[in-house]
Amino acid sequence: MKKQKNLGLGTHKTINRFVEAKLQLLDQSEPDFSSLFELMFSESENRMYEKSEGYRMQITTYGEAKEEIYLLAATLKQRLDLPDNAVVGLSMENSLLWIELFWAILLCGWCPLLMNLRLSDDVLEQALKDSHACAVLSDQRSYSFPTIDTKELVKTEPPWKPRKFGEEILVMSSGTSDHIKICAYSAKEFRCQIHDSYHLIQKCSLFKRHYDGYLKLLTFLPFYHVFGLIAMYIWFAFFSRTFVHLNDMTPQTIVNTIKRHKVTHIFAVPLFWETVYDQAIKTIRGRGQKTYRKFQKGMKLSRKLSGMTALSHLFSRTAFKEVRENLFGESICILITGGSAIRPEVMEFFNAIGYRLADGYGMTEIGITSVELSNRPKILNACFVGKPMTYAEYSINDDGELLVRGKVVARYIIENGQKTMTDPEKWFNTHDLAECVRGEYRILGRTDDLIVSSNGENLNPNLYEPQLSIEGTNGVCIIPSKDTPVLLVSVNRYCEGSQLEQLDSRLKDKLTELHLTGQLGRIVYISDKLMLGDEFKLNRKRLREDYAAGKLRQVTPDSAADREEEDELMRTLRQMMAAVLEKDLSEISPETDFFLDLGGTSLDYMALTARLQEDYGVSFLRQDDQTLRTAEEFYQYMKENSKSC
Repeated sequence: MKKQKNLGLGTHKTINRFVEAKLQLLDQSEPDFSSLFELMFSESENRMYEKSEGYRMQITTYGEAKEEIYLLAATLKQRLDLPDNAVVGLSMENSLLWIELFWAILLCGWCPLLMNLRLSDDVLEQALKDSHACAVLSDQRSYSFPTIDTKELVKTEPPWKPRKFGEEILVMSSGTSDHIKICAYSAKEFRCQIHDSYHLIQKCSLFKRHYDGYLKLLTFLPFYHVFGLIAMYIWFAFFSRTFVHLNDMTPQTIVNTIKRHKVTHIFAVPLFWETVYDQAIKTIRGRGQKTYRKFQKGMKLSRKLSGMTALSHLFSRTAFKEVRENLFGESICILITGGSAIRPEVMEFFNAIGYRLADGYGMTEIGITSVELSNRPKILNACFVGKPMTYAEYSINDDGELLVRGKVVARYIIENGQKTMTDPEKWFNTHDLAECVRGEYRILGRTDDLIVSSNGENLNPNLYEPQLSIEGTNGVCIIPSKDTPVLLVSVNRYCEGSQLEQLDSRLKDKLTELHLTGQLGRIVYISDKLMLGDEFKLNRKRLREDYAAGKLRQVTPDSAADREEEDELMRTLRQMMAAVLEKDLSEISPETDFFLDLGGTSLDYMALTARLQEDYGVSFLRQDDQTLRTAEEFYQYMKENSKSC
């Protein structure tokens, strides 16, 4: 860890004193968004936002952002004649402008509706209707409601000085359930959430750790999602920490941004961590058996040392230094996952190599209520979500469902156009199945995910799917189907018949080991991805409907005969890619990306093109200097540039 400097603490000598002083000011102020705004932007010289613009790094301070917010508020007041507490939709992806417009809406006396852009236009239109929105600020979509294009906003002078702030913020649920919910939060609930962040600092020093003088969060989670809004933005913006912009979501951009800006904190959904883990293991395997055995030996020793915290940490930092350098580098202080279940081996990997990955819990209706703070790898890796924080309380009912109550719960919830007030003294049923072990809570799945097996017992797929996601699969999902559940197994499109038979045998052995043989009807292999588009967790309802409608592309040993009729050039291209990258042929489809999916380097690319040029006489020196990335792109290029293909 580099020497601490320039922590942005004002006159305070330690982080704890700075945090305590600011929380004391919060308690002494009025419980409204006006006071929260002034306190959040009071450290005017601190860096608020960083963004890479080519080789240049664009830096915005809290003071500069505050002035922009005043100007934007004046612009909105001029463009929109709306009453106090009118609802205004904010339809944008993460950016500095999103933050500025979020506060500008509140400054105008209105209430922002944070629009979940992962949802369809029809759903968003309904959300605008249900919340009685008056207008929308958007940088990409158009709506039937009055819409202002944020790219065309011209700031108005003089800046707007607010008389009265908006009183609520409306947050939309993720859309993985049957109904979209809109949850309203006031400044009072946000104040409690901010106090809960101090609970994290007290229990786990990594939450307050800086690197080279700064604490920087990667803007990975969308601000319009409850996790991104509270855990990522509100918690850290109140204490004037720095946010690092992501220009896009490609793996290389993420890694380059983390390393260049020296990011310290990353909050993300399990899908992200699982993708990074899978690619890391592929890369390590690709370096040969000797390297992979060395890695496995290191992991085994890390497990043995897991009870000796200090020694385990020292070993991890030393033994896996190269692995960290190839992932995110050394600036990372803490990683947080949440929103759905994560595979235990993924947790173990990150915690073994010298990072700290912890699981957290929350919902759109209740905010963020717990994060696992234990230093013990056995607890972290078992996917516990910790104990409830100061302003939340947990209980488990007779059906095994987690109940939550406290001052962080949303003021009211709108569902199907109906508004329901909440009571912080009454229990809110999350419908998440949970268990409590020595005061630590672990989420076991959703009540509505339970499936009645062939013997009449309830089957919780969330407990078994991680164990059935064995090597050779791209994930599994258990769905109900007529009388008996079905195990959907996603495999590579070009999986050979013999490989599929071996995989089938291993899976059946696993089902026997887990005592599931008689509870599942059949195993169905498909070439479809289990999660589509912007889904970040299994949408069991969609998969069940697609399977019933025959929309999923099944893979069987007999379908190998169809693949034998594949164009000879395409098959040769896939074989050459596999040989150059030392991959299995089944891993490479016509659409597989040479760099992003397979981990190819520029040297690998040169080796591939050299072999193709020698065998087919095709020159790959293109005038547009565009790199071919998939077998399909190579195929089309060679067809156009060689008579022998």
